[in-house]
Amino acid sequence: MEKKKKIMIGVITVIVIILLIVAINIIVTNVLGEEERTNTASVENTRVNGETDNTANVSTSANTTDNQSDEDVSTVYFTSNISSEGLMNIYHTLGFEPEGNVAIKLSTGEMGGNYYLQPDLIDDLVQEVDGTIVENNTAYGGSRSTTAAHLQTAEAHGFTEIADVDILDSEGSMTLPVENGTHLQENLVGSHYANYDSTIVLSHFKGHAMAGFGGAIKNISIGFASKEGKCLIHTAGESRTSFMGGDQDSFLESMAESALSVANDKEDDIIYINVMNNLSIDCDCESNPSEPDMHDIGILASTDPVAVDKACIDLVYEQQDGDGASLVNRIESRNGTHTLDYAEQIGLGNLYYRLVDIDVGNT
Repeated sequence: MEKKKKIMIGVITVIVIILLIVAINIIVTNVLGEEERTNTASVENTRVNGETDNTANVSTSANTTDNQSDEDVSTVYFTSNISSEGLMNIYHTLGFEPEGNVAIKLSTGEMGGNYYLQPDLIDDLVQEVDGTIVENNTAYGGSRSTTAAHLQTAEAHGFTEIADVDILDSEGSMTLPVENGTHLQENLVGSHYANYDSTIVLSHFKGHAMAGFGGAIKNISIGFASKEGKCLIHTAGESRTSFMGGDQDSFLESMAESALSVANDKEDDIIYINVMNNLSIDCDCESNPSEPDMHDIGILASTDPVAVDKACIDLVYEQQDGDGASLVNRIESRNGTHTLDYAEQIGLGNLYYRLVDIDVGNT
């Protein structure tokens, strides 16, 4: 009897041990799984706990981690409606109230190209804010390298029909200070820049032969720079007369530094709207850009240029079945995302963002 009792106790003990081991394994698996999900959200900016908008493969939630403070997370608004109505809706969602003279910063597009933002897309917004379309001359030649030729191109592309067009560096440059710059101590923008109180940055998001991609940051750096300012950025501060030379990462970092000087100067009087259509690997400065190999995605807007560009990059990478593979290759071959990393490092904006789909109202 005593022997049977000992056997029963032994069996029960073994069962208890097995159950404990199973319980421990379950707990460890859950903890590791949660840690993996958190790391994925942190490193790859994967959105969690969100619904999916199948129209554009967009998840309407945050790419944040639990330890992110609110000030480290920016809001980016999204609509899949690429139309004048969609642009107006997302603009109104931002709640921006421009004051004084309003600049609409966009690319007028090189003659021969046709992927630049079309006048009929932006007309209603331009009229509502009584804005002036502003640009600067290019440093590389082409149909926009002189003020006269640039204005002819703007007219040919229909921009002069909807607004006045001001070539900011038609009368030279002015200087904006670059705080704590590694490569630049000053940023040279067109002298007419001083004539505007508020700025709406309208960027066609796409690839770029040198920067990897072009969005809000490029538009307020290279885009706002005068011809000599463009040379300074391309050469990381070495030349005002030539845009050739300088290593790739220094060029990307100089873009971020010059963009910071503009953002600091405008403070709360500037917003950023990126349109993700005609997603070529080439920018609108090309007279014969490559045909896009991915579908249009939508319009994004924010008060943070880093967050809105990062959200666009994430949306490109989320495309499936090889859609956009050439654009991903263009971005990676130029180390394009280094611009975003460095921009956050110097305080231009946040890599973490909360994506709000205004079509469905979810976050």
